[in-house]
Amino acid sequence: MGFRLPNGATLEIAATYGPAIPVTALSNANPAVATAVAHGLADGDIIAVASGWTRLNDRAARVAASLSGTFTLENINTTNVQPYPAGSGVGSVREVTGFVEISQITDLTSSGGDQQFLTFGFLADDDDRQIPTTKNPISMAVSVADDPSLAYVAVCEGADEDKVTRVLRLNLPNGDSILYNAYVSITSTPALSRNNLMTRVISLSLAGRPTRYSAVV
Repeated sequence: MGFRLPNGATLEIAATYGPAIPVTALSNANPAVATAVAHGLADGDIIAVASGWTRLNDRAARVAASLSGTFTLENINTTNVQPYPAGSGVGSVREVTGFVEISQITDLTSSGGDQQFLTFGFLADDDDRQIPTTKNPISMAVSVADDPSLAYVAVCEGADEDKVTRVLRLNLPNGDSILYNAYVSITSTPALSRNNLMTRVISLSLAGRPTRYSAVV
């Protein structure tokens, strides 16, 4: 059985990035293979992806099978040419060169991501039908004990100001990790409630789908 408690999980936010690395080709494969001359990336590096493929654009991924001019986007499946038209996925990637931990988390909740449906019926039908359409956007709320001296606070406030996505990494107790690329904001003043911790809320609005990875062995 695979159930577990979240106790011990940690959340990190990208604090520094490397320069954009042009990707001149991206394959329809599982996992997708990127061509980038002298990219300098190594297995296990975390990257933010900018791609002509809308479904891949603004996702975070982990590098695998890195060679001198190519690397794979681990766990990214682009074999379906309908959402990933051949030859249209080129763009760039940026390596996350440094993370800082968002510490003193008291609560982390997520909402959205649920499937929406079109409900319809034909004249001859007694019962309506449903077909899946899109999914609701995913957002997360992270409550943290107020401490403006911690390094992540300046990073979150900077993201709140510039409205540019940041990569976040949720490290689970079993060694798995989940990568997000999200717009980040933080409340400007703490909530005050007698006999309770002063807290602020960091809001994450996901720009792309999350990607989950097993522990690196």
